[in-house]
Amino acid sequence: MMSEAELKSVEQAAAAGAGEKKAAPVKERVLDLANHINRSKRGTKGEILGTDPEYRILEPVVTEEMAEIGLCLALRTPRSAEEAAALCGMPADRAAELLWELALAGVCFINKIDGVDKFWLDTWVPGVMEMMTNNKENVRKYPQIAESFEAYGRVRGPKTAGLFPVGVGLMRVIPIEKSIMGETRRASYEEISKYLNENTLFSVSDCSCRTARESMGEGCGHLKEDMCIQMGHAAEYYIRTGRGREVTKEEAFEIIKRAEENGLMHQIPNTDGPGKTHAICNCCGCSCLSLRTASMFKNNDMVRSNYVSKVDPEKCVACGECVEVCPVGALKLGRKLCNDKPLKAPKYETPRDTKWTSDKWNPEYRTNRQVVADGGSAPCKAGCPAHIAVQGYIKKASQGKYREALELIKRENPFPAICGRICPRKCESECTRNSIDEPLAVDEIKKFVAEQDLNAEHRFVPEKRHSYGNKIAVVGAGPAGLACAYYLALDGYRVTVFEKEQLAGGMLTLGIPEFRLGKEVVNAEIEILKELGVEIRTGVEVGKDVTIPGLRSEGYEAFYLAIGAQSGRKLNIPGEDAAGVMTGVDFLRSVNLSGSGKSSAPSLSGDTVVIGGGNVAIDVSRVAMRSGAASVKQFCLESRTEMPALEEEIEEALSEGIEICNSWGPVRILTENGRTTGVEFKKCLSVFDENRRFSPKFDDSVTMTVPASNVLVTVGQGIDWGTMLEGTKVELNPNRTVKADPTTFQTAEPDIFAGGDACSGPKFAIDAIAQGKEGSISIHRFVHRGQSLVIGRIKRDYKAFDRDSLDLDSYDRLPRQKTGHVDGDLGKATFRDLRGTFTEEQVKKETERCLSCGATVVDEYMCIGCGACTQKCKFDAISLTRVYDGAGLELREIRPAVKKHAVKRALKLVALKPFKAAATFFVPSEKNAPRPDGKA
Repeated sequence: MMSEAELKSVEQAAAAGAGEKKAAPVKERVLDLANHINRSKRGTKGEILGTDPEYRILEPVVTEEMAEIGLCLALRTPRSAEEAAALCGMPADRAAELLWELALAGVCFINKIDGVDKFWLDTWVPGVMEMMTNNKENVRKYPQIAESFEAYGRVRGPKTAGLFPVGVGLMRVIPIEKSIMGETRRASYEEISKYLNENTLFSVSDCSCRTARESMGEGCGHLKEDMCIQMGHAAEYYIRTGRGREVTKEEAFEIIKRAEENGLMHQIPNTDGPGKTHAICNCCGCSCLSLRTASMFKNNDMVRSNYVSKVDPEKCVACGECVEVCPVGALKLGRKLCNDKPLKAPKYETPRDTKWTSDKWNPEYRTNRQVVADGGSAPCKAGCPAHIAVQGYIKKASQGKYREALELIKRENPFPAICGRICPRKCESECTRNSIDEPLAVDEIKKFVAEQDLNAEHRFVPEKRHSYGNKIAVVGAGPAGLACAYYLALDGYRVTVFEKEQLAGGMLTLGIPEFRLGKEVVNAEIEILKELGVEIRTGVEVGKDVTIPGLRSEGYEAFYLAIGAQSGRKLNIPGEDAAGVMTGVDFLRSVNLSGSGKSSAPSLSGDTVVIGGGNVAIDVSRVAMRSGAASVKQFCLESRTEMPALEEEIEEALSEGIEICNSWGPVRILTENGRTTGVEFKKCLSVFDENRRFSPKFDDSVTMTVPASNVLVTVGQGIDWGTMLEGTKVELNPNRTVKADPTTFQTAEPDIFAGGDACSGPKFAIDAIAQGKEGSISIHRFVHRGQSLVIGRIKRDYKAFDRDSLDLDSYDRLPRQKTGHVDGDLGKATFRDLRGTFTEEQVKKETERCLSCGATVVDEYMCIGCGACTQKCKFDAISLTRVYDGAGLELREIRPAVKKHAVKRALKLVALKPFKAAATFFVPSEKNAPRPDGKA
């Protein structure tokens, strides 16, 4: 938290305006106008000063002459140019010109009433500041306008803490209507459709809050265009002054629907009286300056609806969809398991009955948001590098809703059929059932679910969310590049993937043998990208056939480098250049290309030695056995328990007759007439030092010579950049991986991002897929002006609860379902994948074993009742319940209501001095102010 001194510094800086080097002379009449709008007087307590945001927003565009006529306007009291001119002794035609300029600037409204143009003033917020920020040309010329709008709530907002009763705030959340359809106590003023159906004139404009954030370079990736709907007199004003374009009622409903589908929620100006408003805002919590009241100052009563989210823990599967869409961070993933009470939101002080000082705020709310409660949540989601909603799709599969399960998986992983065959199953390693019997067969369930994706008739192709159209280049058609392309395509970007090889898929296609991952599986999932509009150009090497500067000249606005670790590393021992020695990566590539008709098939004869202990080395050994080798022996430094290869893959290799020799390190390759004849090894005593750093120690006196006609070296992979990076500022690490920000994946060249093995070093496909999605998020933000790469970004730091502390004795021991065993003798005779898939009956039995560890928990005070969470939940586990009964008031009624509420609050603060409750800066005090439409 900020100290008082730091806070004061921030407030002073905000009041002074960012970037101001030397204060210009104050325009006296403009300052008078600022106080006039504020209903304060110069020289009195509460006056507006020349350093305040209220003055500074007017200063760039309001002249002294404009201010003079502005002083003759009144709050929500329409006056013609002639009436205003008479009050200040100005010619009527000149008054009309100046009032039109004020209206264009956003300082006052204009409507034609009874055939005559009439003008009036409104509140600062919601009102003048939004309207001024919606003048795009002025904001471009004078960023001070946007800065002042942003500063207003940050500087003034804290003074409202605890003062406003629920329903009386100047802005008010209106729940998504579908989320309250079953609530019998709902009122008509809580329904969006009511406001749209009661009006006939509509306009749509850019979101003023996001415009301000964008102008300051603090956008959150939620774009501003066509977001806010105006109605009635506000629509007429927005259309006439060019702030918005006219839309039909049907189009307005479509805008509402599109906003909800994209995770946005609704707010309305709340000063027109119960059930009345002139605008509907579609907001995100990371940029909205009204919702900042809740997120930063925790003054939620100022904006909340009458509803609060409630979670049914029996139905909740901790998928996290509601958590990530909640605009104020009121939802977190917790736990529900094992005779232990579910983790509830902690109790803390609120402005309702506490003196609200800065140490209780959350000024970094846009970057420090948490998604998991302190005690942790389901370990499967935390363990998965892509944080797939494992518990969620398991539940859907148990219900036979396989397409819905597939949709849930594809939110985070567009290649479920691929990963169902090659995933390292980190979710299973973390599964709570490990503490009971055996982990849930998550990957086998996913594989079953994904089978329908291989059939074009049932294939799930998601609908595009947007149609942005910017050209993006992805270099490398491996899992990271393809994942990045997939998520960019969903937003309607024009994505071209450049692949050096003749086949797309990267190591999925060229590094994994057919008996583990068939090409038809890879091609089927790549086909979905093509259906989304992704162009994949194979046989094109960036740096040789095309260049990054050249692609920029063709209109590509950002680049994602995902070339993978596609070259094998050498041992650097004598004899390594002999005929018969090959890297395992090159060997696999040649075999895979031959299977696709892109090259001739390699053939091995005689004894073969494979050097390496990882999964790739196991693949190389098994492919060598299928390629004619008389025998295959695999040597590695690690002991059997230390081998990095997955246990099941080691077992499969052994069943095929491959001999694995642990704790041996190569000394030299023996040759005769330039061809290999064998390998000399020495005994490895240990691989790692006490800090688990690679530091092998050997016994030089214990050696062994192994005859071999072929040696396949599989001790790691390297990255071959070629000439791709020439002419760029991209930097490399000593291991040849690219230097990139660990959160945004941006390199030293701002428009170039990187991911996958080229960024992290060799990892699994699921790790690359996760990085690909994050890369797409950064690229989306980068290509749109004013968007930050980090602000408002969900930090997916999912963490598991401590399963060792759980009481699991009461749980049944249910056997893990298994597919049929593949006979090793049959397996080594073919490149076909002989592994089976669960039957539907097995899926039903296996899904019953899920303990459903996690559940969402709700902080009911922080919840503002918007209903966005309910729209994301696919399990009917979260709903809105009406808790409050607040209704909006007309502007003239707000001030008395605030004073009355403040007195009640003051009585609670028994340890404090008498509390003077007023919000003079916020609520104009003009009595009985008529509505702009002339109604009482």
